[in-house]
Amino acid sequence: PLDNEEETAAAKCTQPYLGESLSISDLECSLCIRMFFEPVTTPCGHTFCKECLERCLDHRPNCPLCKQSLREYLKAGRYSPTVLLQDIMLAAFPTQLAERRELHRAEMAELSNLTKNIPIFVCTMSFPGIPCPLHVFEPRYRLMIRRCQESGTRRFGMCIYENGKSFADYGCMLEIRQVELLADGRSLVDTIGRQRFRVLSRGHRDGYHTADIEYLEDKKVSGEELQELQCLHESTYRLAQRFCEHGDLTSRHIRMQHGSLPEKEEDIQASADGPTWCWWLISILPLDPSYQLNLFSCTSLRARLSQLQHILTALLQQPP
Repeated sequence: PLDNEEETAAAKCTQPYLGESLSISDLECSLCIRMFFEPVTTPCGHTFCKECLERCLDHRPNCPLCKQSLREYLKAGRYSPTVLLQDIMLAAFPTQLAERRELHRAEMAELSNLTKNIPIFVCTMSFPGIPCPLHVFEPRYRLMIRRCQESGTRRFGMCIYENGKSFADYGCMLEIRQVELLADGRSLVDTIGRQRFRVLSRGHRDGYHTADIEYLEDKKVSGEELQELQCLHESTYRLAQRFCEHGDLTSRHIRMQHGSLPEKEEDIQASADGPTWCWWLISILPLDPSYQLNLFSCTSLRARLSQLQHILTALLQQPP
């Protein structure tokens, strides 16, 4: 067996030898033409960056080079890093590998910004504090969801489509709570609404929409105005309870799908978006999306409660 000194000498010999027998192009991913980052090898023996392979599999479950089916590989949902290749890169090209890692870190930092170039899912109305289950099957949205998880933010914006624009001027940040991957690459994504926002400008990234945004906040009131607001809040909540206890088929169906009316919050101005029960009610009432959007963009809790009172009164006066 070699003693310590001989082992060190052997390691020193290996490094220049590796550097001489390999060129940087031998360690390039054939998809992004950059040095491998988190290399993974498919069952058919081809190696790619993990992210590059995932992006190809978003479109079709085959090897990008030999077209062999990777359905079983995709179904497992696990990509084992090619450890030997990582070791070789570290030994032969430590500087270039450090640069490649830094580039990836910068890309992730850019994706982590929650006011600039945030990803936008154009689909349905979503509301603060309200669950929003999604079925993700389009390649661009598969990529978007994966990036939200990898960057650590687990958040993206949800907006509805609006005629003449790619999406509406207002939306809601959604937070990913759980992702269930299906064997064919589709996923069931459990999200919940967080803050409301206003779109300042629109953009694109790799096929999906992005936006620069600012968050909305309800105007705070105090003194006599707050007392009046609390009275309005109480009376509107009582109407909401009556509407939910109406007992007809519609409200029973609502309770099965959306759960019960959330409880009143102690401090009605604690959240920038106001009480959650209001959003729950707006999400279940038979309202046109453009009207929902109108209530959504309003930053006066008083105005929102007055509108809800008006709608509930009208609905409760209708014959069953």
